[in-house]
Amino acid sequence: MLAEKLVQTWDLERIIPGGCGSPEFKEFLANLDAELAAVTEQAVALTSDSAPEMWASVVLGMQEASRKVFQAYSYTGCATAQDTKDTEAKLAYAKCAQVGAALGNISVRIEAASKEATQEHWEAILAQPSLQAITWNLNEIREKAVDKMPASQEVLAVDLAVDGYHGWGALYDQIVGRIVIPVEIDGKVEELSVGQATNKFHEPDRALRQRTWESWKAAWGKESELIGHTLNSLSGFRLGLYKHRGWDSILKEPLSINRMSEASLEAMFHAAKLARGTMTKFLERKAQLLGLEKLAWYDRDAPLFESTRKVSYDEAATFIVEQFNRFSPRMANFAARAFNNRWIEVEDRPNKMPGGFMTPFPLAQESRIFMTFSGDAGGNGTLAHELGHAYHTEVMWDLPPMAQEYAMNVAETASTFAELIVSSAAIEHAATREEKLALLSNRLEDATAYLMNIPARFYFEKAFYAERAKGPVSVERISALMEATLNDWYNGALSEVEPLFWASKGHFYGTSVPFYNFPYCFGYLFSNGIYQQARQEGPSFESKYVDLLRDTGRMTVEELAKRHLGVDLTQPEFWIAGTQMALSDAELFLSLTEK
Repeated sequence: MLAEKLVQTWDLERIIPGGCGSPEFKEFLANLDAELAAVTEQAVALTSDSAPEMWASVVLGMQEASRKVFQAYSYTGCATAQDTKDTEAKLAYAKCAQVGAALGNISVRIEAASKEATQEHWEAILAQPSLQAITWNLNEIREKAVDKMPASQEVLAVDLAVDGYHGWGALYDQIVGRIVIPVEIDGKVEELSVGQATNKFHEPDRALRQRTWESWKAAWGKESELIGHTLNSLSGFRLGLYKHRGWDSILKEPLSINRMSEASLEAMFHAAKLARGTMTKFLERKAQLLGLEKLAWYDRDAPLFESTRKVSYDEAATFIVEQFNRFSPRMANFAARAFNNRWIEVEDRPNKMPGGFMTPFPLAQESRIFMTFSGDAGGNGTLAHELGHAYHTEVMWDLPPMAQEYAMNVAETASTFAELIVSSAAIEHAATREEKLALLSNRLEDATAYLMNIPARFYFEKAFYAERAKGPVSVERISALMEATLNDWYNGALSEVEPLFWASKGHFYGTSVPFYNFPYCFGYLFSNGIYQQARQEGPSFESKYVDLLRDTGRMTVEELAKRHLGVDLTQPEFWIAGTQMALSDAELFLSLTEK
């Protein structure tokens, strides 16, 4: 099923040859500009009482253009991530922001016209055969339009965001790209990128972790004033836009984007808080096993046993495909295709962006996955996680683009579910007690991230925005807010936290989805519930899972859970059940390590 020897770099040439400076890519952008101009001309002429046929033409034109805009974004994003020093890629990515604004303006005009249409005329529009598959999405657009500014102001806001709101997000990426973290390794100082330095926190040598940590703090501290200004400016733009829209809640947009109610959000975090005590016991036991009174921030991901086996990329790929196949042959075949066709970039080298992501290429109907493979259980988990994202996209390619636009919270469901399949199998197949404990520890480290770290990020952002609404917030105050929420959610289990976590965590600077953090907690707990059902039902669950994924772009999460799982997300019971695997893992870990 897999090639004999896998390549560790991805293939972007099959998408568009020659890179961001190539004639082919420039021609692609030129054609896209022309197409957007034509659709924009139609959208400008669109009114609430335009003929249903004209409505269909504009909506379908916008959808087709959106596929090409996404293709351009994905291509330039990949080029920037693989080489932070690629100047042409950075310029091309900035150009995509302008292209995205043009698409956004078309969407704004459709929203505005939909708001003014009579119900009778709106129903006639929805009756168009070419729009039948996206009636839910069009109704969603109409409902959201009621809370927006007049069209001319929304268009202006989209245009200003290119060099304002999104510009600040892009600046953050450039700051991170230039950061160098010098660390002494084997008697020689090496200059590491942020991504390479992050991997050092998974090393068994505590002295190396500590040296990395000290250099890490110094590097981020050096940039903290500029990053603090970036965060203040980005959040100020957002707050200003909300003020002019008449929105009084900072959560209105993120909840709307994630198609989620505040009641479900509160029930979810209630369950996370209930699990905090058991997660704290795990962290305390891990500290004991490492011979420490308490874990430091840089000890959270430390392996418990130096003998923890590392695997090659090829070994990891083989294991992932095998385990996916136990649940879903379709999912396994997809993963094998991704490995064999070089959709994945994992090589450990300088000048790569930190972190991992999956991005789809709609015209090619392929995805690309980016990460730096470490060879440990965490790296294997990340690989499975991103493949889960890609599989989610894969099963939706035949749907209209508008119906493929699923929110981040349900996106994290598919990825976390894939990760669960692989981590559960790894624990099951552990050859020794030490290996089982190491794997349990790794999964519990993930659980603490979802149940402690993610909530801390959310409550930090809430506190920060409450203060930012009164004016700019100093770096010292931002750090104090960060430190307080981390200490609260880690329940005093760490000897020190990272006050500059607000600077080093890129999730606070994303401009596509505000409050980019809480969807991870949703995805973790939601996928745990799905995983339990999958284990109970066996192979018959595969089709149900695919149906659930296909509906993620055309209903609220409450509707999705009710239809496919028969549960109510506004009540705590489902979320509490979602914590049970983590709690069971913790109890098993505590039992196996009892002296």
